[in-house]
Amino acid sequence: MSCWYTGDMPIQVLSHEVAARIAAGEVVERPASAVKELVENAIDAGATSVQVEVVAGGLEGVRVVDNGHGIPAAEVTSLFQRHATSKLTSADDLNSILTMGFRGEALYSLAAVAEVSLLTRTADQEVATFVEASNARALRQEPRGGPVGTTVSVTQLFDQVPARKKFLRTAKSELSRIHTVLTHYALAHPSIRFNLDSDGRNAFSSPGNGDIREAVAAVYNREIAQALLAVEGTSDDGISVTGLVSAPDLHRANRSYIGLYVNQRPIQSRTLTYAVTEAYRGMMAGDRFPLAILMVDVLPEDVDVNVHPTKSEVRFRVEGDVFSVLQRAVRETIVAGSPVPEIGVAASNRGASSTLAANRFPERSHGVWGGFSSGSTVDATAQLQMGMPEPAAQNAFPMMDALPTLRVLGQSQETYIVAEGPNGLYLIDQHAAHECVVYERLKTAAATHNPEVQGLLEPVTVELTSFQAETVHEQGEVLAQYGWDLEPFGDRTYLLRGVPAVLATKGPAKSFIELLDGVGEAVEFSTWEDRIAATVACHGSVRAGLVLSHEEMVEMVRLLEKAQQPHTCPHGRPTMLHLSANNLERHFKRT
Repeated sequence: MSCWYTGDMPIQVLSHEVAARIAAGEVVERPASAVKELVENAIDAGATSVQVEVVAGGLEGVRVVDNGHGIPAAEVTSLFQRHATSKLTSADDLNSILTMGFRGEALYSLAAVAEVSLLTRTADQEVATFVEASNARALRQEPRGGPVGTTVSVTQLFDQVPARKKFLRTAKSELSRIHTVLTHYALAHPSIRFNLDSDGRNAFSSPGNGDIREAVAAVYNREIAQALLAVEGTSDDGISVTGLVSAPDLHRANRSYIGLYVNQRPIQSRTLTYAVTEAYRGMMAGDRFPLAILMVDVLPEDVDVNVHPTKSEVRFRVEGDVFSVLQRAVRETIVAGSPVPEIGVAASNRGASSTLAANRFPERSHGVWGGFSSGSTVDATAQLQMGMPEPAAQNAFPMMDALPTLRVLGQSQETYIVAEGPNGLYLIDQHAAHECVVYERLKTAAATHNPEVQGLLEPVTVELTSFQAETVHEQGEVLAQYGWDLEPFGDRTYLLRGVPAVLATKGPAKSFIELLDGVGEAVEFSTWEDRIAATVACHGSVRAGLVLSHEEMVEMVRLLEKAQQPHTCPHGRPTMLHLSANNLERHFKRT
């Protein structure tokens, strides 16, 4: 109800500058938003090459260079006016949008919150046109030398909007978002060559030869690209689905590897993502997700792309039909292309450059976590001792209330340890509890430069994505502190010679790739050391759904009793719930 009179000041029309910044906030949220808008303009201009250069994750500068058609000099003066576009001429055109952009807000919005310069030339012009803009207005224009195409430079982003700037994350985090934007367009438009340079170093490049598998190889790696299954599906009413999906034995820990594109536009859709995951029902564990690059083509008049400020969401005329075609196409592909796994044969997690242990769930004879990759075995007590803090850790963590001595009664739902203390009952989450213990163990070992490393009999080759390789390049010393023994073996390839001991039975390459993915998402931790320690602890801890023997549960509780912070795991989840004796007596009306 902000339009009502407040009584504090007279009603007035906002100035052009204030109105422009308010409108820009819906279009440009962060550096990745600027890159997205400029890349879409380059695609609409017919570019076959798009070069993106960023400084400090885009916080200090963004530059996008394309070899598209360019802009005629006579039309440059209109570029920074709101809703100035060549992509629409009437309201009827909104019913059949064929371009990435259409609102004419990108340059206007950028110039409202940053300093913008643009250099452009068409093929029939002898010289290029240079223009500078600020406060949503073009300031000066002059002829200059330049190639055919358009170059846009953005600096001082949000300097005049401190309320927005303070919510931006670190340069690394902002670069990650830009990388995600560019890889999505590289997959959606494999015939366009995309390059991303960060602080003078190449962070990503795609071949632009029109081969979707080559684009996937650039985004992930060649092994994944070759392992994916081709999808094709059509309907009688103009809906078609093409792309690539993973077989059920190639999966990841989150949905971020599912890419959806409607008429070559990257989109976000819970409904269509659910259609993809439903296609794997019964063939993949519920907490695992496939890799997918899926192109949905529909008639332009059957999809509305003008429903969200960032154009990342769409509305279909008949969403149920799109859902059905997509789910059926994916399901038929994985059923036809996935071999039936053999009992006792190691499953190949294609794309992770490794062979997983044949027992996806640990064998009981090897204790809680199974044997080491070297072939040796240890009992459950010894495995649990791997997570026990050393005496040197006593002053490494602030002391919290100590746990009383507990007596283990049993296990509930294969997830919670039921124990009795002097003042009631305790329900202990076995995964969170062990994660807490392992985290303290890892932090102490790293602080004393004495990580517990399990050497591999033979090194394992891992091929990484550009962003994963960038993480290893920047955080290699931290990774080594937590037990990862890595050796460069090419541009984005490493030899894995050792792993943290707690991950010895998890499949080395698979664990390492999942670590890099998990570390990138663990934004709740202020330092990379904490991110890596928490992620290793999570992957190296006993999972929910695993039946523990009485001895294993007792050992788990004893380790938790010795922890310095026994009440929460490193992610902040509680390790236990307490039902006091007083509450029990009150509920049973014994008081």
